[in-house]
Amino acid sequence: MKNNTGNHSKKPYKQSAKRRAAPQERPERHERPHEKKQSAAPDQPKLARASLFGFHAVREAWLNPAREIQALYATDQGAESFKETIDEAAKAGRTRPRITLVDKPHLETLIPQGSVHQGLGLVCHGLPETGVHDLIIARADHPDSLFVILDQVTDPHNIGAILRSACAFGASGMIMQRRHAPEITGTLAKTACGALEHVPLAYETNLSRTIEQLQEAGYFVYGLDERGTTDISKIKPGGKAALVLGAEGPGIRHLIKEHCDVLVRLPMEGPMPSINVSNAAAVALYALSKPRA
Repeated sequence: MKNNTGNHSKKPYKQSAKRRAAPQERPERHERPHEKKQSAAPDQPKLARASLFGFHAVREAWLNPAREIQALYATDQGAESFKETIDEAAKAGRTRPRITLVDKPHLETLIPQGSVHQGLGLVCHGLPETGVHDLIIARADHPDSLFVILDQVTDPHNIGAILRSACAFGASGMIMQRRHAPEITGTLAKTACGALEHVPLAYETNLSRTIEQLQEAGYFVYGLDERGTTDISKIKPGGKAALVLGAEGPGIRHLIKEHCDVLVRLPMEGPMPSINVSNAAAVALYALSKPRA
């Protein structure tokens, strides 16, 4: 029996012209002075998760002197859009870290899944905690002050939207019950569109006592309720006032209603006289904001 093992030699491997062709070189991107590249090497330390994301939320936090910031992650496009903010902060004397450039897939691992980040993520500490007493003192010399009180409103998107309206209409602060307040997450801050940096948040254990403190300081407290006895459009705006908003569905709790000076309603006449609490807040804040000419 013939052994054909050595009769046929293997042909040497020949690389195709296509495989041999050198890849086209990309133009080199020079690192800017305020940026640092994040290496993709597996032995590099893992990046911390971003606390805030989205252009407006990150911008306002970056410019806020009360914010302690550890890192800013940005895609190339995000870094480009943030150049003016970096210059503005530098001119104001803010000490801020250099940008860490990351690609989009990497950035999306550092924020909640599905979040709209606009190429920016920020690692930072929370803002200093405050209470209603601090808010009252801060506005002691201001004849026109408007506070918002949330009675068990817990949805981050609603709270963020209310914050944004409160900022737009010049509210001086927002008060929430500590036990029922949601965590101040990036989602809430993104919905607030930067307002988190401008409207102080106070946390209190007992909202009934909080309302009493405001009344003792000269504040008139309005409770927004669909069965309110007074049309809010008839209220004279301005002065020291507080607006209480309840959760969608149950509304303001009975005990909190009893502590309000008056219950007001929105003048709605359509076939569906009901709107989201954040929309109701915007209308009510407009009605109660400082006097209009």
